[in-house]
Amino acid sequence: MKKLLYIVCTVCAIVSCARMGQPDGGWYDDDPPRIIGSTPTDGATGVTTQKVTIQFDEYIKLADAAQKVIVSPPQLEMPEIKEAGKKIVVELKDSLKPNMTYTIDFSDAISDNNEGNPLGNYTFTFSTGEQIDTFEVSGNVLDASNLEPVKGILVGLYDDLSDSAFKTKPLLRVSRTDGRGRFVIKGVAPGEYRVYALQDADGNYIFNQKSEMVAYSHETYKPSCKPDIRQDTIWKDTLHIDNILRVPYTHFYPDDVTLLAFQEVQTDRYLLKQPERTEANRFTIYFSYGNPQLPVIKGLNFDEHDAFLLEASEKKDTLTYWLRDTTLVNQDTLRMELSYMMTDSLGQLVTQVDTTEVLAKTSYEKRMKERKKTIEEWEKKQEKQKKRGEPYDSIMPPEPLKVKYNVKQQMDPDYVSTFEMPSPLVHCDTSAIHLYTKIDSLWYNTPFDFHRRDSTLRLYEFIAEWQPATEYSLEIDSAAFVDIYGVASKAQKMGIKVHSMDDYATLLLQLTGISDTSVVVELLDKGDKPLKQVRARNGDAEFFYLAPATYYVRAFVDKNGNGRWDTGDYEKDLQPEDVYYYPKGIECKAKFDITLPWNLTGTPRTQQKPGAITKQKPDKEQKKLQNRNEERARQLGIEYIKESSIIK
Repeated sequence: MKKLLYIVCTVCAIVSCARMGQPDGGWYDDDPPRIIGSTPTDGATGVTTQKVTIQFDEYIKLADAAQKVIVSPPQLEMPEIKEAGKKIVVELKDSLKPNMTYTIDFSDAISDNNEGNPLGNYTFTFSTGEQIDTFEVSGNVLDASNLEPVKGILVGLYDDLSDSAFKTKPLLRVSRTDGRGRFVIKGVAPGEYRVYALQDADGNYIFNQKSEMVAYSHETYKPSCKPDIRQDTIWKDTLHIDNILRVPYTHFYPDDVTLLAFQEVQTDRYLLKQPERTEANRFTIYFSYGNPQLPVIKGLNFDEHDAFLLEASEKKDTLTYWLRDTTLVNQDTLRMELSYMMTDSLGQLVTQVDTTEVLAKTSYEKRMKERKKTIEEWEKKQEKQKKRGEPYDSIMPPEPLKVKYNVKQQMDPDYVSTFEMPSPLVHCDTSAIHLYTKIDSLWYNTPFDFHRRDSTLRLYEFIAEWQPATEYSLEIDSAAFVDIYGVASKAQKMGIKVHSMDDYATLLLQLTGISDTSVVVELLDKGDKPLKQVRARNGDAEFFYLAPATYYVRAFVDKNGNGRWDTGDYEKDLQPEDVYYYPKGIECKAKFDITLPWNLTGTPRTQQKPGAITKQKPDKEQKKLQNRNEERARQLGIEYIKESSIIK
């Protein structure tokens, strides 16, 4: 009996030591700090003081208070929020409003000083009137373009239901979204409200800058609540349930508000920076926004007439001027008068005239020294070959035009090859381009189309009817391409093999759930990047020649038919084009034809985007310490039960 008692005591001592030991072998403290008092008390009414002091049972840390702590109604003058040992002091700078419920939402900013255990979503409440408003409005904010949860954006209410309120009045009550894009606005009084989201750049709680991400809806909400029951699961371990408890609570509505946030097109036009001349033969002007009326250039130390060849981006916000004359190329400084359209302080386009100097990054003298060095090195090499009796050249051949051929040796049947020219062409000889097909060991001429891509200056498309499981030879004669400086391309030969149909899968999506017929469907990779795009026809979207892989799918309603997603405009009451995600990854296997029905609205928007391609992940700080202790228990081979989680 004594021996048995000795063994029991020894085991108890070992376990006790493990629980009380240091992190190198014992348990971590995963209990959050506990509130032991406050001035005024939490939930107090008739409050007149602007200073709140909250006391804790241990030393605490307050992380990123400026971003995480939200006072509602919003404060135009930033409150002073600071930690002091075992307490937090909040001093409001704005005058208190009469008969108003105030909430100080700390989110997860509070944690203990030693282990960093977060207190969780803690909100302190008081009222300047005789009662506390207790209603809540909650939901989610998603990025309208890709349904990503938007973290850290303000969400607020107006009881003024006019459209102008968002641009003229501060938000009435506010909250901020967490890592899931989830928000909870607390302390709401009975009434009818509209809900807005605002990425407030200037801290005035008003939408007054186009650069601010926003979300809005014309739907109105009347907060309410009712008693409800939730199920809390008590786990024995990661696999076994110990008990399921039915816990009564107050359920606040609405709890499913979904806002789709967008950023308006930045139409204010101004010069982003001085013109750049990274290469001697061209300079580039960068604008914040394009305009059909292009700049007018007047040369001050050169003749601007017929001096340039303009290469404009699709939106005409980036303009590259190629210098036609080598005399100008060799001129280090180009002084010019630049006349262009810019937005003034009233938002109107006016003519702006600047005088500027455009300097070559590398001077003419330095370029000539580098050229001379290259020639000398080449001559030395030829001299060595001559002494060894090897073939040599007496004159250094000119550098060829370095065309970038975007042609794959292993090609998909629907691949479009491109030729990217290093400089604008003055001569393009399509008769010097040849495509041959191998049929039964013999080579035959094959038709193709070669043209410059629309709205580009230096990018050309090479299109052919590529047949599966077929070999091709693409051959280009020398001097097929000559640029504006007289530099010619060299001969080129490329072998191409097109994959067999047995290497591919086909995917057919049958779309339902919306009445719009102008739907564009995109096939995505695991990084949420588009690989292919098709326009749905009669409710069907079909993708051919898919290599074996797991794909994801996104669709958007192309209201204006331009083939790309377009954002919204609050002033025009224009919502961004609707975006939908197929809620699962689609595994495609070679030789398989897959047909899937897809109800675009069958799954709530907040649950559509698959977690595997969602970049904004939920915050994990609250579980960090508990996971460490669970791992410690696993290592010791014993059961871990967090005492504070057990309801007695």
